[in-house]
Amino acid sequence: MSDRIFPQKTATGVLSWVSTLAKAVLGLTLILSLTACVAQFRNHGYVPSEEQLAQISVGVDTKETIKDEIGTPGTEGILDSSAWYYVRSQFRHLGAFEPKEVDRQVVAISFDAQGRVSNVERFGLEQGRVVVLSRRVTDDGVKGITFLQQLFGNLGNVSAEQLLQ
Repeated sequence: MSDRIFPQKTATGVLSWVSTLAKAVLGLTLILSLTACVAQFRNHGYVPSEEQLAQISVGVDTKETIKDEIGTPGTEGILDSSAWYYVRSQFRHLGAFEPKEVDRQVVAISFDAQGRVSNVERFGLEQGRVVVLSRRVTDDGVKGITFLQQLFGNLGNVSAEQLLQ
């Protein structure tokens, strides 16, 4: 039947062998190009499981016992270490497109002044904005002025008397 669909042109069968090889390469290329479009998921960070969080006793456990049971946090409070944050994100990578965050979990463990656990909270992607991690930004004091405006604006502000001092 294959002779009727792909007739042999030469007696040696070289054309048939090249045709079969070309079909195999084409099929392999098609399969590889389709698998490149399959979504790949990557996890970043660590969040303790519900079972691990159930072992934490509010008002009893301290930072040291939490570190032994769960592990060190990914992030601590910015100004003081009154809270530990465990953050895990899952990103979907699809071909050449930008990765998209499809899941985020944040576990916040708060401590009182004595270093004992005062609260344990878990947040999801839809609640991820509730945990406000403040950041320290240095203000340059320059608003709406470009570098060139600063440079040329100072040319007339310098007098000869100031240069001699």
